[in-house]
This record gives sequence, structure tokens and C-alpha cells, in this order.
Amino acid sequence: MSGVHDTVALWDWRRRVAELYGQVRGSEPRAAWQLWRTTRDALFRNHSQSPLEPAQRAGFAGLAYFDYDARLRVAVSLAPAPGREPLRIDLGRDGVISLTAFAQTSGLAEGFGGELTLYWIEGYGGGVFLPFKDATSGAETYGGGRYLLDTLKGADLGSTDDGRAILDFNFAYQPSCSYSEQWVCPLAPSENFLPAAIRAGERLPP
Repeated sequence: MSGVHDTVALWDWRRRVAELYGQVRGSEPRAAWQLWRTTRDALFRNHSQSPLEPAQRAGFAGLAYFDYDARLRVAVSLAPAPGREPLRIDLGRDGVISLTAFAQTSGLAEGFGGELTLYWIEGYGGGVFLPFKDATSGAETYGGGRYLLDTLKGADLGSTDDGRAILDFNFAYQPSCSYSEQWVCPLAPSENFLPAAIRAGERLPP
């Protein structure tokens, strides 16, 4: 029965995260960010599907974040990504996933030093995935990079009325494998490195 309980708990976790991002998309950005932080802290502290180990949860005082910076919320156009082979990533017990580059941002280069590639997670249903690394990776933030979008798990910041994708780096977060070795995560590929130091979103504890 433990498998049933674990699956139901994961179902609940996914539902809560999807509901949270629904509220994020419909709220004033700074207030939405505060709600996002508070809700994530509660999930990490109390939920059985938290990526934190039980011993870590016992003394958990909240995730570390940079201060909110309104300049790091941008709306970008998307252009077709140059043709390239899909990325196949071995996730251990979760199997192999295939990521197909389908779009590239247009509008980040001036402020961030480069553009980002968006990937489609192949398989039933699929989803958009946007991992990235920047000049803080490995020093102030997790070395493997952070995630901005992962619609398969509900992390979706929406779009503007004219169809541009909203990328708010204040909502960047670390993958589960940054908290515990029991998790295996797809990390940001080299092409998604931004040379700027993006001091927004989740960070390593000071």
C-alpha cells in the first residue's frame, strides 16, 4: 500500500503546485512572488513529497532567495530553434527522457548577454521545459542550474495578451537533486548559459 500512498501524495503535490502557479499568473508580480515563497516553504516543510530529507525538514527555516527585482521580469518573443538532435537524459529509476528544442527567446541578449532555448519534453502529454545557468551558478546558486518553466509539473508563468512568453527570473528555482542525492534531475545544457549574474529567485543558503 505504500506505493499507493506515495502516488496519491505526489498527485496532491502536483495539484498544489499547479494551483499555486495559477494564482501566480493572476496576481500582481511582487505579491505573487511572496505567495510563491510562502507556499513553497510550507510544502517543503510539511509535505511527504518534499525533496528535503526528513532530517532536513526538522530544522527547516525556509528556502533562501535573492530580493525581488522587478527588472528581471521580462516578456520575450519566441523564434523557431535551429535544427538539432533531441537531448536524451538518463534519470535513473525514472527512465530516459527526450528533450526537443522547439523555440528560442528573442529579447534577452541585451540585458542578459544571450538567449535561451525552450525544450519540449517528449512523451504522452509533453510539456515545456526551460532550465538555465548563469554567472551565479556554482557560487551563489546551484551549480547544475535552475528551472524557470516546467509545465509538466505546473511551473508555468503564462504569456502576455500579444503572445509573448513571460520569464520572471524571480521565480527561478533549484531542481530537487540540489537538496538530496535520491533525486536525479535534467540539468541545464551548455547552450542555456547566460553570462550575466542573475541575482533573482532561489539561491544557496548564504
